[in-house]
Amino acid sequence: MTETRPHRPVAAVAWMLATGLCFVAVQAIVKHLGPAVPAAQAAFLRYALGLVFILPMIGPMRRAGLDRRALRLAGLRAAAHTAAVAMWFYAMARIPIADVTAMNYLSPVYITIGAAVFLGEPLAARRMAAIGAALIGAAIILRPGFRELSPGHLAMLATTMAFAVSYLIAKRLSDDLEPLAVVGLLSVGVTIGLAPLAALVWVAPTLGQIGWLFLVAFFATLGHYTMTRAFHAAPLAVTQPVTFLQLVWASALGVFAFGEALDPWVVLGGTVIVAAVSFISWREAQLKRRTLTPPVSATKV
Repeated sequence: MTETRPHRPVAAVAWMLATGLCFVAVQAIVKHLGPAVPAAQAAFLRYALGLVFILPMIGPMRRAGLDRRALRLAGLRAAAHTAAVAMWFYAMARIPIADVTAMNYLSPVYITIGAAVFLGEPLAARRMAAIGAALIGAAIILRPGFRELSPGHLAMLATTMAFAVSYLIAKRLSDDLEPLAVVGLLSVGVTIGLAPLAALVWVAPTLGQIGWLFLVAFFATLGHYTMTRAFHAAPLAVTQPVTFLQLVWASALGVFAFGEALDPWVVLGGTVIVAAVSFISWREAQLKRRTLTPPVSATKV
């Protein structure tokens, strides 16, 4: 008989709060750097500098016994994630932090759709209604026809789709490989994928810029660690709603640190998307299905 791990919701919420602060720190640093470092180069340096954090993953990667199928999937995932990360850095330097944060909530929605189309997951009426609500939330944020959509907004739309593809491939890889091997393969693959893109736009970074990007790698890695601790303490249905606070913090950061105007439509649209994603997570928990809807933080850099 399998022993059920006890839930610790307070600890889970605390770990998710720490996760949100880590990823808001990542956004703040990237926003501070702005377009001074080209997006592809900044993304490459984030991953190249972050390779120091994957040293514990070398053992699982060597023991993985990678076959041709696993290598092909890892390569496809690295390509999708490379595109997503480069576009995320591009968008982060050009549109308000709140817009980036709110639109990032769409990735779990695309994953739910992709799981139904490619993995045969059932898509009941309630889940379809939640997906529809999330897409309405995206329309509220973008308001096509009522405001001009910048290249940064279009980049974020593509970013969320690319992150969704990466996550779905990771689900397939995790059936055969240890989690540390999956993460390590991604880190190495994205670093290699970003290298030629960075070379095309390379400018000599200052020591200060390298230091900031090392902090980006540190906070991103720490955020994924604290997120894992949150999942260990309680189900996703408990932790998912806490991710809404990232939008609150990001909006406040944009207003007070970078002088960005607070757009109530972005906050409203983000709230609708978070509510929809949280409902999907709750339904998965109620039906005791294999969890496919990821936390928002799982589809970040």
